[in-house]
Amino acid sequence: MTTNRHPGRGSGFDRRMTREEINARPIRKWTGPVHLVRTPEQVERAAQTLGREQLLGFDTETRPAFRKGQSYLPSLLQLAGERQVYIFQLRHVGLPAPVRAILASPDIIKAGVSVDFDIRELQKIASFRPAGFVDIGRLAKKAGIRNHGLRGLAAVLLGLRITKSAQTSNWARDQLTPAQLTYAATDAWVSREIHLALARLA
Repeated sequence: MTTNRHPGRGSGFDRRMTREEINARPIRKWTGPVHLVRTPEQVERAAQTLGREQLLGFDTETRPAFRKGQSYLPSLLQLAGERQVYIFQLRHVGLPAPVRAILASPDIIKAGVSVDFDIRELQKIASFRPAGFVDIGRLAKKAGIRNHGLRGLAAVLLGLRITKSAQTSNWARDQLTPAQLTYAATDAWVSREIHLALARLA
């Protein structure tokens, strides 16, 4: 699944793209295969496939906290390859060794926004030594782009809009809705596409 290249260095480069401009972009979602990983057998199959990738889109989802002092561990880990997205339901599989090996591999780029925070939260589930992570927000800043969040970068670099309608849903629920799965997969896929777009700029 590919996206259109940004036609030129307009909004987002010379100035920050506004919310209205972002909302004018067409909504796009990941429409390829999504694999929900809930068993050790599924972990093994996912790790074998993901281990052959050179670039993965990376993201996590956490149950929102609405009370002061309340916090939760990540509920989902999303890794998007070239043709499919894997969503690890952490309440069922934790952060097992095959997944930690991918997160610690310097040979596999894991691209996402605010990756340092996500890494710290995942390390509360299981210890690993992160390697190969790239913060696309930082890359965008170095490239002179004024928008650094995922939604803004998608609009500037890919000419599309991602919806945030499921952002504050309960990611810790046992049975995720199709809308939640699409949302989670889209964020990881877009992270990968943005990294590719930034590489083309460089």
